[in-house]
Amino acid sequence: MKVAGFSFIRNAVKYDYPIVEAITSILPLCDIFIVALGNSEDETERLIRSIPSDKIKIVTTVWNDSLREGGKVLADETNKAFDAIGTEYDWCFYIQGDEVMHEKFLPIVKSEMLKYAKNDEVEGLLFGYKHFYGSYEYIGVSRKWYRKEIRLIKNNKRIRSYKDAQGFRIDGQKLKVKEIAAEIYHYGWVRNPKAQQLKQETFHKLWHDDDWVKKNVVEADEFDYKTIETLTKFEGSHPSSMEERLKNTQWAFHYDASKSRKTLKDKLSFFVENMTGYRIGEYKNYKKI
Repeated sequence: MKVAGFSFIRNAVKYDYPIVEAITSILPLCDIFIVALGNSEDETERLIRSIPSDKIKIVTTVWNDSLREGGKVLADETNKAFDAIGTEYDWCFYIQGDEVMHEKFLPIVKSEMLKYAKNDEVEGLLFGYKHFYGSYEYIGVSRKWYRKEIRLIKNNKRIRSYKDAQGFRIDGQKLKVKEIAAEIYHYGWVRNPKAQQLKQETFHKLWHDDDWVKKNVVEADEFDYKTIETLTKFEGSHPSSMEERLKNTQWAFHYDASKSRKTLKDKLSFFVENMTGYRIGEYKNYKKI
């Protein structure tokens, strides 16, 4: 069994993406790792080349900045990385620039890949998610956060990145997947408030036109982390690749649970979910088998 990792990135330094941590967290499982390196305005290429591994292969790309509907350019860049993977690889492990996998899951993921490598019915593997918000001590639990997503896919080029690259589909249909006991830690909402504000002002342009951005994105020196609905305390350890980032945290974050902005609908949904594990109306971009 051969495994290729793949990701895309642009301006990782400018927007403080943990791309090195993301790549190195799954690199032990990969025989090769393809990075679609977009046209950056910073030292992103130097950062990627600093990773001490001959598994890393860079594919230079130019983002189509005219694709401003629904984050389509992100799927476009994901497909460029996926398409650069040779036919000799069985599995393709996708990870985004703000996602990291804990090393405790490495044996589980390897075992599940071996188990389903020759099973043509299984088109992908489904991971659980933890979405950190504001600091490394809190995770989001409101309905805005997706709970599961596909991150391992078979090397079938009929599979395409879907919408804004959150997941995948094959010939426009949901992938048939097996859920595994492994999680991805998403750190996209944990960075210095100045860097987070800069990212917000820029990245909304990947989904919306200039008028929408002007009306809906507040210009500020720092991002206001107080706008979240519901968080819960994180109990556990972070991936070892994140140790330096945790040590270098230089901003304060305070969460007041009493100011949570749950609607009656949210409260009902939380009650049902806590009692049964079922989330009412949950979006699922996959078919579990």
